[in-house]
Amino acid sequence: MTTADVVEFDPPYLHPDYRATVLRAPSRPLVRLDPEWFHHAPGPAFGRTPVGPNDNDLTRQHPGEPIGERIIVTGRVLDSDGRPVPNTLVEIWQANAAGRYVDPGDDHPAPLDPNFTGAGRCLTDAEGRYRFVTVKPGAYPWRNHPNAWRPAHIHFSVFGPELGSRLVTQMYFPGDPLMAHDPILQSIPDPRGRERLVASFDFDITRPEWALGYRWDIVLRGRNATPMGI
Repeated sequence: MTTADVVEFDPPYLHPDYRATVLRAPSRPLVRLDPEWFHHAPGPAFGRTPVGPNDNDLTRQHPGEPIGERIIVTGRVLDSDGRPVPNTLVEIWQANAAGRYVDPGDDHPAPLDPNFTGAGRCLTDAEGRYRFVTVKPGAYPWRNHPNAWRPAHIHFSVFGPELGSRLVTQMYFPGDPLMAHDPILQSIPDPRGRERLVASFDFDITRPEWALGYRWDIVLRGRNATPMGI
């Protein structure tokens, strides 16, 4: 395996169709920093509050049920050799079913849901498995270009063995017609990398008369690594 096998699946720092990268991509030569300057506290780190038994169920964080299509999202966190990565903190955040985030900066004219905050977390088990119950997020406009809409997606954050090792990425849903028009997803140069961000519908995960199920594995590095940084 060469470095190219991994790098080709990650989006570039500068992708002009994704306008935000024009502002934040490095425009000068990078400066190498002394590794001793970085914080190497062991992870995962939870702040003051440890992960609770219901933190992975975004439909049970408020007195009432959130509005929207209930879904189950599960999968495994794996290393480059396909081995499970246990006891790893997985965090998610997302828009509600109307495509609105609980964020003062989100002024999309869609309703907020008083029973949905849109954030959850869990620890992977001994087999590297994670599991979330949530509602399917809606698409939303994002002003990147005329009539720009983000496809339905869930943001994922995975912490490694120390606080400085973190992967941030996004999971998409199969069959979404907006994926072909999304500059963020399309910034990944290889279609195989884009496909690795799309979950699979799974009847074995689906619970009859309750929730549809999706499976999505996260590979931290190697030839089959999940693209990061988008």
